[in-house]
Amino acid sequence: MRVPIFQIDAFSSRRFAGNPAAVVLLDDFPDDALMQAVAAENNLSETAFVAPDAAGELRLRWFTPLVEVALCGHATLAAAAVLLDHVGQRRDTVVFHTASGPLSVHREDGGFRMDLPARTVTAGPTPPALSAALGTVPIECAVDGANYLALLATAADVASLVPDLGAVARLDRTGVVVTAPGDGAHDFVSRYFAPAKGIAEDPVTGGAHCALVPFWAAKTGRSTFLARQASARGGELACRLVGDRVHLRGSCALYLEGHIEL
Repeated sequence: MRVPIFQIDAFSSRRFAGNPAAVVLLDDFPDDALMQAVAAENNLSETAFVAPDAAGELRLRWFTPLVEVALCGHATLAAAAVLLDHVGQRRDTVVFHTASGPLSVHREDGGFRMDLPARTVTAGPTPPALSAALGTVPIECAVDGANYLALLATAADVASLVPDLGAVARLDRTGVVVTAPGDGAHDFVSRYFAPAKGIAEDPVTGGAHCALVPFWAAKTGRSTFLARQASARGGELACRLVGDRVHLRGSCALYLEGHIEL
């Protein structure tokens, strides 16, 4: 079976920045093992698989090289860019049905705005194993369910962090978000490490911002932010907290269009 595949640099207006995601367009989902094999072969943070259901609604699933995940922001953005700009008739809105509920993406201000569920962030003590893995003691620690969220003092602290990824992988959460106030044009910065899911460092993480936006809204009393993920590739996100939803806006750049054999 020959099916279309795209690779999109998400949360970037230019190629070779932001977070690359593969998008595979299907008539129906094959076995999970085959989708996992494709994601491992692509060896990107996430591969998105899109297929219509019996009613014609679009279903969306996401796989890292190791596991299926319940939500992936940058691959959702990439899938929307493919469907809105590169397949069929150009349009302005797409809705995906996912394990995290319906996710809508709208064309806005030269990019795309996603509507994602906010995550509950709960403060707690900093585990010694987390400090040891990061090589520094965070100012504050919280959890958003699957991830630790560690607050550092400055954007420079976030940028210069060199965690022990083996130790991060052994933590009792599947990922670690580190964040700090921004140092100029950006309201806050972050990085995300998830080696337990096959992602040493994710370049730009929409899902992490589903926790970061409520976290910084509680700290500042604000609802809108311009954020930067300070990975080597880097990416910028315009963020808004709207009730129990997080709106993230970013651009996408097409890198690859082709076909794969399944």
